[in-house]
Amino acid sequence: MRKRVTLKDVAQAVGVHVSTVSRALDPKTRHLITPEIADRILKASERLDYRPNAAAYSLKTKRTRTIGVIVPDITNPIFPPIIRGVEDALADQGYFAILANTDGKAGREAAIADTLLWRGVDGLVLASVERHDRLVERLLAEAIPIVTVNRRVEREDIASVVHDDRDGMRRVLAHLADLGHTRIANIAGPQSFSTGRERYEAFESVRAALGLDPDRRLVVFASGFNEDEGERCTAELLDGGVPFTAIVCSNDRLAIGAIAALRQRGLACPDDVSVTGYNDMPMLDRLFPPLTTIRIEQYQAGAMAAELLVEMIEEAPEHRKPRHIVLPVELVVRGSTAPPSPARNAARPKGRGRKAAVSENPAAG
Repeated sequence: MRKRVTLKDVAQAVGVHVSTVSRALDPKTRHLITPEIADRILKASERLDYRPNAAAYSLKTKRTRTIGVIVPDITNPIFPPIIRGVEDALADQGYFAILANTDGKAGREAAIADTLLWRGVDGLVLASVERHDRLVERLLAEAIPIVTVNRRVEREDIASVVHDDRDGMRRVLAHLADLGHTRIANIAGPQSFSTGRERYEAFESVRAALGLDPDRRLVVFASGFNEDEGERCTAELLDGGVPFTAIVCSNDRLAIGAIAALRQRGLACPDDVSVTGYNDMPMLDRLFPPLTTIRIEQYQAGAMAAELLVEMIEEAPEHRKPRHIVLPVELVVRGSTAPPSPARNAARPKGRGRKAAVSENPAAG
């Protein structure tokens, strides 16, 4: 059996002290030695196939340099760029990420968090939290370092990285108003999540500030951030018989579903109804029509969440001060928005009778 290569073996190969090798192999202390020596040590460790002894490191430091990252739906295209940002930022500081997916189930989220903590992660990046989250309450009580990303909880003592949703809604509604739209519908996201609630509240506030039609019948609540809910909510709007010329959706997947529902009713986007999304997930420019949306900094959000978490981990618990970062957003105008046609009445489906509206109110979800 091949003998395991140690720090001492690398030190002897380069002709330096073991402590120098240790500093060179740690991204956080590499700057303490000259670049030339660091380069020689890194090349020697690669040549000798040196692998750090994680168990020994953990016993010495009480840390594993691993972070748990929990997302609600890995199939949602918004999350891979966030995860990539987390991984890159952690790698720069000598940490490693373990990814887990909850499928949007609170019970599964708690079980995953317990498993990750049992495996010794130093902290958690949570992209799956609700506004009032029991798991977060428990982790806080246990002094586990956590940072939420993309979503946040409604308490100030939990670090978070989110986006300026009020400004996002201001930008998209101003764009539609400039095109001449006054009757604008809203497919709001689930109100149990900060992204759903805050974008809905921003829509109402900005709609009033711009003097747009305040008809509450033009707002429908989705029970999930997915295409099926976008279709269902659009059908409900169309069946409601209230005219509108544009739909603002709480995320891009809802918008994709909305466009599909319009097409099923013989309506075209943007000729009959303009549609906007939110997030600017990958590939939206390849859709037909390409989707007008609000771009959020997905990669940067992940990277900043990781940096905040490492800061917290390396601080004593009594000195940790949660930081809250709000990132800017950008309006991306593509082909799904256009001036309203005076002749169209978007709320009356073409060639189909009215369906019964879905009676369940998903806002409580």
